[in-house]
Amino acid sequence: MTTPCYRMTPREKAAPARLLLNSVAACPMLSGMAPRVFPSILLCALVLATSAAADCYADYKAKQDSPLRLHYGVMELPAAACGSRDAATREIDRRLGRAGWQLLNVMSIFGADGLDQRKASAGGYFLKY
Repeated sequence: MTTPCYRMTPREKAAPARLLLNSVAACPMLSGMAPRVFPSILLCALVLATSAAADCYADYKAKQDSPLRLHYGVMELPAAACGSRDAATREIDRRLGRAGWQLLNVMSIFGADGLDQRKASAGGYFLKY
C-alpha cells in the first residue's frame, strides 16, 4: 500500500508553498510521471503553435508564354513568407517557376478567413501550388 499524497511531515508543514512547486516530494508515486508528461505537453504546444502560424495565404496572377496563358490563384504560404510582401513574392515565384509559370503580381496576403471569397475565382488554381 502506498502512502497517501496528502500526508505532510512536520518539516513540510512549515513551508506548504514549497509543496506546490515540488509535488514529487509530497507524493512519491508521481516521481516517474514528470519526465514522461512534460515532453508530451511541450510537443502538443509546438504543434498547436505551428498550425496557428500556417494560416497565411496569398492570391496572385501568373502567366505562361507560347501560347500565352494567364491564371489567378491562391497559395498557402509558410510562416517565414508571411512577414512581408517581398518574402511572399519570392516563395510564390519559386513555386510557380518549378511548374513553368511566371509570377506577374501578388495581389494580397490574408488569413484563412479570406479563402471562401476567393475560391470560386481561383478555380483549379485554388491551393494548387
